[in-house]
Amino acid sequence: MPAAPVDAGIDYAARFAELDAWLLEHQALWRPRPFTTVHLPWEADWPELANWLRSRTLEQAEAAHNQPHLLEGAPRPFAQLAQRALELSQLPHYQPSVDPGLSSTRSTTEQRQTADLLSRHIPGRKWQQITHFAACVRHGWQQPATHWLDWCAGKGHLGRLLAWQAGKPLTCLERDPQLNRQGVELGRQLGVSSSHVDADVLDPDSWSQLQTQHSVVALHACGQLHMTLLEQAARRGCRQLALSPCCYNRIESASYQPMSARARASVLRLSREDLGLPLQESITAGQRVRRLRDQSMAWRLAFDIWQRQARGVDQYLPTPSRPESALAQGIAHFCRDLAAHHGLQLREPEDWQALEQQGWQRLAEVRNLELVPGLFRRPLEIWLLLDRGLYLQECGYQVRLGQFCESTLTPRNLLLLAELPDAQLAPTL
Repeated sequence: MPAAPVDAGIDYAARFAELDAWLLEHQALWRPRPFTTVHLPWEADWPELANWLRSRTLEQAEAAHNQPHLLEGAPRPFAQLAQRALELSQLPHYQPSVDPGLSSTRSTTEQRQTADLLSRHIPGRKWQQITHFAACVRHGWQQPATHWLDWCAGKGHLGRLLAWQAGKPLTCLERDPQLNRQGVELGRQLGVSSSHVDADVLDPDSWSQLQTQHSVVALHACGQLHMTLLEQAARRGCRQLALSPCCYNRIESASYQPMSARARASVLRLSREDLGLPLQESITAGQRVRRLRDQSMAWRLAFDIWQRQARGVDQYLPTPSRPESALAQGIAHFCRDLAAHHGLQLREPEDWQALEQQGWQRLAEVRNLELVPGLFRRPLEIWLLLDRGLYLQECGYQVRLGQFCESTLTPRNLLLLAELPDAQLAPTL
């Protein structure tokens, strides 16, 4: 197993304080949304950067979107912000060896059949995420697990792999009875001792399923789902936790309610819209999907230009997502439909084609201007992860934070490992 960086010396409270101060200092750069705000507040302070970004093409913006810190030639203060964002976002990258027995290319028929059963019905990218996550979890705790619990389990693919590897029992919590039935059958075929419980994990009646002997895992559990897990698992003294958070903006409250005492003491207050910033990375998609996405956004921006001019009000109106079929009827129908949605009767533009071109030009500007808040995506996500880690430390857990796979496999690659102090953490993964 390759050596991995040791994070035992990281002072998470100090890292949080640094991030908190930096995000507060620069919130005027990352809070405003170029898609909804025609003139951004920071442009008056950095006109050269704003003009440079607005002059670039849509293709240039797309090339830099997922890695804005690599953008070259941008005027101040872009490079300085990018460097500081990288410094504040550093976490160990854990790279334990994935069990070679999981490969379906193994020589024996029995090994191939087992690997096929474990990965059946799982897309290749998701299966790689599961195997990387499982490898980090198995090597990340001092004491071996005695009973796995898969939170928001679906069919229980992650928990089943861990239970099969360790030869330990498994409990899966999932609210969809059909997925639970399928999980039971998959476990039976592998000889895994698993219990699949019909449970809505946001319902307090289901929280009693969490027991002290459980090692709880959750891969890409959304906001309220994983926050509830941390609160209830800590309250019930579950011995071990492994979490990869996702979709921080899917919360029950109108604004973010910090978990740790340090985050609650911060002046920084986050809206649901703010919580969506870390998720604004392009996902892997085919050319057709990207083209339709861009066309829909360009037409929505064209409607925005039209409604501002026709109403004489410089204000964004929220535009709902439209089905693909709406694009087939042309931009005029598309924009009229959005106007009807808002109950507006607007004087129509003289040239719909010219308006469409303005929408595409505005999209290019938006995508390039988004490179500035893009620098803050990862720092804000680390801030949120540290809030969760500090909360568990306050609850008596020993905590380690890192990355369980490359970002090319999934941008949501952060890993939180927590263990009660009766089992000290392993020195490396």
